Amino acid sequence: MPAFRLSFRALLLLSVLVLAYAIPKPDDEEAVADDALHTPLDHDSDGEKHFEGEHHNKQYDHEAFLGEDEAKTFDQLPPEESKRRLGLIVDRIDEDKDGFVTLSELKRWIEYTQRRYIDEDVGRMWKIHNPYNNDTISWEAYRDNVYGFLDTMSQEEIENDEHNLSFKRLVKRDRRRWGVADKDLDDKLTREEFTAFLHPEDHPTMKDIVLTETIEDIDSDGDGKINVDEYIADMYRNSEPNDEEPEWVKSEREGFAKFRDTNGDGYMDREEVRTWIVPKDFDHAESEAKHLVFEADTDEDEKLTKEEILEKYDVFVGSQATDFGEALARHDEF
Repeated sequence: MPAFRLSFRALLLLSVLVLAYAIPKPDDEEAVADDALHTPLDHDSDGEKHFEGEHHNKQYDHEAFLGEDEAKTFDQLPPEESKRRLGLIVDRIDEDKDGFVTLSELKRWIEYTQRRYIDEDVGRMWKIHNPYNNDTISWEAYRDNVYGFLDTMSQEEIENDEHNLSFKRLVKRDRRRWGVADKDLDDKLTREEFTAFLHPEDHPTMKDIVLTETIEDIDSDGDGKINVDEYIADMYRNSEPNDEEPEWVKSEREGFAKFRDTNGDGYMDREEVRTWIVPKDFDHAESEAKHLVFEADTDEDEKLTKEEILEKYDVFVGSQATDFGEALARHDEF
């Protein structure tokens, strides 16, 4: 049976995986890591995460439209309540109240949900790591708060446990990212700098560190570039070596040679990876808005009525309750 793996866009956030907890303990490492895998870092500018192989990833749409936390809420709801709440959201998106949701209105809504998630996430983490609300957080305080448990362990305990070794590597990774976010080089982060540290994908000055971390996550042989097998392994792994790869994986291999490895040397070098994950002039919110309009615009007038959106509510917000976690309902909005 083929096995699918979490891609580097999730694993890239392991450098801040313990941010969900003020002081992680070794016994809690698996829970901490699992929580971190739900932290969004989207370098998927060309739809690779949006379309996983031949299969459309609706969860991607839900999170882009609602924000990640709100998407979890809707995952808990029965269809009737999901549609009711979606209707209230549509009324908010329709800024001029003309009964239609235009592409520009939808784009602005998606941008709003992105900002809301980041603002709330940073606010939560700022409070955890800076309970007295000082102007800055020092690296020493952050490091002690997040990784201090490593100081209680012997070198042998760390080296003999893969989890502890992973945390040890993450200290170095966070330290490097911290240094890039620290614009005034005082080894302390303001709230703005802390935002760049937590969400480097949204800051132009952090693009190089995102690029470096991306290459490190995929480059299994450590040669500083990505070959086609490493590229495929980020998306797909065959649990049986002799099993034939599915067609979508074969297509991805062909796409690597045709679109990724532009100089034809068999690898993606740093600049080719940069073109892949941070292409110039790509607007994620606009791209997602266009996709959602395409999905729901049954009369092809390039705008959406509430009825068209509700008809495709599963594309926008999901459906039946799941066991993904406790509902995080925003009672003030609904």
